[in-house]
Amino acid sequence: MNTEDTLINNKVTNRNPTPEEQDLASLPWMVRLTTLCLVTLIAGWIVEGIESVGIITPWILYGVSYFAGGYYSVQAAYDSLKQRLFDVNFLMIIAAIGAAIVGQPKEGAILMFLFSLSNTLETYAMGRTFTSVRALLDMTPKIARVKRNDNGENKIVEIPVEEVQKNEIVTVRPGEQIPNDGVVIRGESAVDEASITGESMPAEKQRGSRVFAGTLNGNGTLDVRVTVEAEDSTLARIVKMVEEAREKKAKSQVFTDRVLGQYYAMSVVGIALLAFSIPVLFMGWDFSTSFYRAITLMVVASPCALVISIPAALLSALASSARSGVLYKGGAYIEQASTIRAVAFDKTGTLTTGRPGVVAVIPFNNGVQIPKDFYNGRKSGFPPPPDDQLGELKPDQAALLTAAVAVEHPSEHPLAKAIVRGGEERGIDALESESFEAATGLGARAIVNGRKLQIGRKSLFKNMNGAISDEINTQEQLGRTVVLIGDEEPWGLIAIADTVREEAKHVVKQLKEAGVERIVLLTGDNKQVAQKLGGDLGVDEIFSELLPQEKVQTIEKLKEIYGAVAMVGDGINDAPALASADVGIAMGAAGTDVALESADVLLMSDDLSRLPGVLRNARRTRRVVRQNLTFAFIVMVTLMILALFGEISLPLAVIGHEGSTLMVVANGLRLLVRRE
Repeated sequence: MNTEDTLINNKVTNRNPTPEEQDLASLPWMVRLTTLCLVTLIAGWIVEGIESVGIITPWILYGVSYFAGGYYSVQAAYDSLKQRLFDVNFLMIIAAIGAAIVGQPKEGAILMFLFSLSNTLETYAMGRTFTSVRALLDMTPKIARVKRNDNGENKIVEIPVEEVQKNEIVTVRPGEQIPNDGVVIRGESAVDEASITGESMPAEKQRGSRVFAGTLNGNGTLDVRVTVEAEDSTLARIVKMVEEAREKKAKSQVFTDRVLGQYYAMSVVGIALLAFSIPVLFMGWDFSTSFYRAITLMVVASPCALVISIPAALLSALASSARSGVLYKGGAYIEQASTIRAVAFDKTGTLTTGRPGVVAVIPFNNGVQIPKDFYNGRKSGFPPPPDDQLGELKPDQAALLTAAVAVEHPSEHPLAKAIVRGGEERGIDALESESFEAATGLGARAIVNGRKLQIGRKSLFKNMNGAISDEINTQEQLGRTVVLIGDEEPWGLIAIADTVREEAKHVVKQLKEAGVERIVLLTGDNKQVAQKLGGDLGVDEIFSELLPQEKVQTIEKLKEIYGAVAMVGDGINDAPALASADVGIAMGAAGTDVALESADVLLMSDDLSRLPGVLRNARRTRRVVRQNLTFAFIVMVTLMILALFGEISLPLAVIGHEGSTLMVVANGLRLLVRRE
């Protein structure tokens, strides 16, 4: 590595390590010290029974075991005591020292080993959760290849990603990660966007396509104009959100932290003192027996398993969801999502694709025949797209669409592009056209197969009878844009509208199967459009012609009736409703500032089918949390009762205590395996 590379590497890695990174960095030493603790414990146990060795050697070996097993615990306890706080490390150290005081150094060493082993395994297990999150956070490349002008000569220079400026052009070679958010200005390639959207299939990119930092380029070279600074990229904002989410606690976790915090630790010490002093002073017990039971009680009353129950589950769920392109802004929202009883959907961009498409092709029965040479534009055996609202085209419909595609093919108008795309999706071969002419505000004209054709408003055509006008009015009342196609007289019409998502109906059905009581449609569209869409999808209630503030009012009413309500929107014009709902869920949130700010849960891809999984996994997480809390509480209470009556030894108490802690951690880690 040359000097420049070294400087770049040092620059991009110069940051303070997080507590999780510090724990993972210390893991090898934790393993070594735990192993040393075990070895010296066994050695002390063996030589303890050999009379010729004497008493000093076993105590030295146990002392080494104490040191190795308590190395990190002493540091943690000391840091807490400096803040005038007690923690579980303090309780364990006092218990181990107490065992030595009553002449049981072996049992104290066993306690230190089991506690050290438990901490080591917990660090490893929770490190898996942290590593799963870091895998998302550490995907941005460290350097970028930027095109810069050097004395009139364009050169590609390698610089740290942080130094790339907005509007600069970066070159991304095949197989490299894209360093910054931007727009492709040159080249074509397929880009793996799983790190951002969770989509397994690569997305095709060409001139004008948006790309995101941290995504993986395919086989083509891309020149990308950077649109945001590195710290404002979609991936950087996701990093920030995930890190904040790790700090944002669920209500249940806040409750346990309060209940099992400083006052609980002080209470445990107080109860242990009473358990020692009362038998000695008033019941005639000897010092050793009373003290032994007191330190055993101190061990089993430590709330390790209860404290770790909730974060073990929530952090695992956060990591698993993030890997799949679903981001929660905190554990609180996982808990909230598990209680959802009603789901409200925005229409445009959520239940629909948000882009215009061909939804009806209607030839007119007005005595005008479509020329036969337009009937050959349909590819034989070509199936309609999965979400086609038309179904299989009849011959006269295919001929009408063939004529429309031929005229519109050279046009850049959005409606023209929708017609061309609709033809391509249905296997229409584009016929050659000549003398294309755009009629501003009216439509377009062209010569196709020697015929002068026109497409657009009805004012372009002659002989508009009442039946044709009625058909146009019917389509327009459904909220559709109507264009006519023909020569001097119209041959038929093509209706264009926002298209329903292929998966929308199935998602509504899955939500009901998952136990959602009410599915609601909220839209600013007219009543007829909303009623038709809602009826087709099977939603329970429809609110149409709503302004943004009226959507918020509707959400509030739903909350009064059903309790917890989720709002699903595209994150742009639905921001007030998303913020008002108990859980705001933004669709296709990658790169959308408002979505990242206003929603609580982000579906990074434009895939609505992930929504039922969000609610199912939230409920699964709630079940795991409850299992952990119930198990930990039962074990702790049982061990405390046994310790009070002297029915459990210190080593068994430690095994029960640490075993329950590891059990709840392992149970929480099950959530790392995401199940839809």
